[in-house]
This record gives sequence, structure tokens and C-alpha cells, in this order.
Amino acid sequence: MTATGQQPADLLIIGGGVNGAGIARDAAGRGLSVVLCEQNDLGSATSAASTKLIHGGLRYLEHYEFRLVREALEEREVLLALAPHIIRPMRFVLPHDTTMRPAWMLRIGLFLYDHLGGRKRLPGSHALDLRNHPAGRPLAERFRTAFEYSDCWVEDSRLVLLNAMDAAERGAAILTRTRCVEARREDGLWRAVLEDAATGARHTVRARALVNAAGPWVADVLNGRLGVNTRSAVRLVKGSHIVVPRLFEGDRAYIFQNDDRRIVFAIPYEGDFTLIGTTDVDYHGDPAAVSIDEAEIAYLCRVLSRCLATPVTPDSVVWTYSGVRPLYDDDTGDASAVTRDYVLDLDAGDGRAPLLSIFGGKITTFRRLAEQAVDTVQKALGRPAPRWTATAPLPGGDMPDADFDRFLERLCAESPWLPAGTARRWARTYGTRVRRLLDGARSPADLGPCVAGDVYDAELRYAVEHEYVHTGEDFLWRRSKLGLHLDAAGRDAVAARIAELRSPGAAAPARTLAGGRR
Repeated sequence: MTATGQQPADLLIIGGGVNGAGIARDAAGRGLSVVLCEQNDLGSATSAASTKLIHGGLRYLEHYEFRLVREALEEREVLLALAPHIIRPMRFVLPHDTTMRPAWMLRIGLFLYDHLGGRKRLPGSHALDLRNHPAGRPLAERFRTAFEYSDCWVEDSRLVLLNAMDAAERGAAILTRTRCVEARREDGLWRAVLEDAATGARHTVRARALVNAAGPWVADVLNGRLGVNTRSAVRLVKGSHIVVPRLFEGDRAYIFQNDDRRIVFAIPYEGDFTLIGTTDVDYHGDPAAVSIDEAEIAYLCRVLSRCLATPVTPDSVVWTYSGVRPLYDDDTGDASAVTRDYVLDLDAGDGRAPLLSIFGGKITTFRRLAEQAVDTVQKALGRPAPRWTATAPLPGGDMPDADFDRFLERLCAESPWLPAGTARRWARTYGTRVRRLLDGARSPADLGPCVAGDVYDAELRYAVEHEYVHTGEDFLWRRSKLGLHLDAAGRDAVAARIAELRSPGAAAPARTLAGGRR
């Protein structure tokens, strides 16, 4: 344990979202000793409430954010190679609405989108004649032409997890359900009091530098727990999504223009569903209590009903989720036009222990943000080290040529007894680490009892022992989306088994402040 009177850590990170986890991974890989504390589960707030896309942000071109789009497009290629199990290419169809942006504008935007970021692996854009193309079948009859382009899909909450896992394996201490009660500068260091949410036990951590990656709570941490008056402003914007039964066949997603100049995605989701989002609404409440409201549901249904041949109604919604984006406040009036770029605010000098606060950002550029954040901290500490994360696969992503289909084919050949659906789900979820879950199994009996659906005891044991799972919600809604596929009895059975595995008498590993494998 790193405590008062013992060797201080190089870096204490507050916040276990994608930015905090990405910074922890990068810093640990550069040789810094790292402690990360997250008050809830990893990726349990904004980072698990995205539209699940690794994308350049086509609409940001309209706001002249060329640097952000270029960086995001470059990262799209990098991340696809680093995590081919949780990130995959997806084609998007943009119907041309003659009452909105003209076709020439869309063509120019897509030309820039194709060439701005050095696209290598993904196919480029082209026009579609919807009158004789399958992509036109679910659409309203008024659409005659569309444009198709490439972006990528990501399991966002698992992206957070994999960064945290890799950080831990490189020596970082990852403390979930641990709140930073307060932190103050003392004798050239940060002295922080951390509290275990389960037991209420408190301990002290000293660190040479502190990163505030608390997302929607970034200003609260600064002004409250750190006692520092922020020089930067954060604007909280709520984004909500709805999930409905599958609206159209095929693997293509759709991006629809609306008459308020916003765009709404409709994306194939979890096989049986369609994901629709997002909204942009200024938010002034508690980020932990965010939820969709009736007006947002009605808005999303109205946009889809305007664009599809079959209306979408609120009573078809089977699940919703909402998140609060902590955007850097650039005094923009419209919430949808606020920049998604990030700002790193360093408070250091005069012998003070460095404090770096993260404002804004988007999931696609988290790795670049982390690189710059660690560069900044290392410069302040006088501990330079080379960047490394652009070529290092995330856990499970070390597949030859980043070829997921070939990996899945080999997995099915190695374990022909494994049902095809389970093999694909596990390959997508765990990548090459599925072999650790299988642990030499030669038949379903070796996986232990089937708890619910295709969830075997071996998977739940792996999740508890290696993936920081504490509750059924952690597993059902963040490590997976099995909560959508299991009935109430199945969800209860999973939650009960996880509780058993985490009980004092079970052999689940204890958390550690020393870093390394859990």
C-alpha cells in the first residue's frame, strides 16, 4: 500500500472513465508508478453512455474543426488495429434530404472525410441509388439518393476496462469503488484520502502529481475535494439513447439529418435491436442521476419516423441510457455545437505538486489525449519517456494482422464443442484472452454450470477474478450487454452467482494497492 510515510506514487488519477484508464495505461507503460481511484465501477458514467462509435465526427467539419476530425480519423485506424475484437468497421448510409444540406456539400464533406486522416484499412465513400439498392428498403419513399461511408463500432465500456487491465498488468493500482474524499498539496506532494465504498475504510496516498479525470465531476473535484479554484469552465450536456427491436436488416447503420440541423444515428445493435441516438441537452443536475426524459424519447422517435417507412413509437422502446458529457465551455449557444475537443489544464510551478485537469474530449481520441496528458505530467516531473501506445495491442487484441474473422475461425476449430453463438460472443468480448477463460476446457461440462442463457460459471469466475466485476449490473450492462438478452430470472441468477463469488468465503482475489495482476 502506498501510504503516508512510505514511497509516494508518481501519479494519482481520479476517475476511471476512458480518459483516466487511458492515462493510467500510458503512464504505467512509461515506467511511472500509478494509482487510479474510481468512485464506482470502471466506465460506469459517460464512457459507457456513448453512441459506441470510433469515428471522425463527420458533422464537426461543418463547424470547421478540421484538426479534431483529422486526429479522430487517424485514431480510428490506430484503434482498429489495437483492439480488433471490440472495434470493428461499419458502413453508414447518409440519405440525401433535398430540404436540407445540398448534395454538393455532402460530397465535399465526405471527400474530406475520406482523405483528411490518412485512411488505409477502411473503404471510402460513394453514392447510392436508393431506388434499386437494398439500403433504400427501410427508408421513406422521398429518399432517392444516399451516400455511404466508413466508420467503426466499439464496445465502449470494454474499451475502458481493457485500458485499466493493461495498466494493472504494467504495475498500476486500479481501485474501483474507491472515492477520493480530499487531496491537498503538502511538502511538494499530493496527500489524498481515499475511502472504500463498501467498508468505509480510509487510507492515505501520497503522489508527486495528480490527474483530475473525473469527467462530469471534474469541476466538483477541483473546487471541493482539491480546494482549487478552476480557471476553466465545464459545460454539462446530456446525451440520451433509446434501443428498440430491430428496425431493418443488414449490417449497415444510418445517419439521418434533422430539420434542427442535428443528426441522429440508427445502428444495428446486439443482433436483435437498433440503437438510436443521440440527443444534446444542457444538464444542470447530478451526473449520477441522469436519465432520459419523455421529450428526448419523443424527439428520437420523431426523427426516425420522419426518415423510415415504418414509424417508431415510444412504446417500442425496450431500453434507454443517458450520459453527461463534460464539454469544455467555449460559450457556444447551441449544446450540439459545443466543441468535442479536449483541453488539458496544468496547475504547477513554484514548487507546487503538478495538477492536470481534463476537460472535454471524445472516446475516439482518448489515446491521443492520454499521450499528451502523460507528456505534460512527465515534463512537470522531469521524467521524460517515449510514447508507446500507438502500436501496443490492448488485452485480447493481439491477433495476427488484426484479423478477427481468422481468429474466430481458429477458435471454433480449436473448440468445436463450443456453440457457434457463444464462440462468436466470447471472441468479440475477450479476444485472444478467451483462452484464459477456457483454461483448457474440452467440453461444456468443463465450464461449470450454465447460470443463464449461454453464461457459464467459468465466464463469471473470469469476470470477477480479472475484470473488476462486483455486481450483476457490472457484468450484464458494462462487461457485456447480456442484460438485453436475458429475462429477469436469468439476470437475477447471474447477479446471485456473482454475489456468491465475491462473498468472503469465496476464492475471489483481494484488491491490492501494490499494482500488478489482480
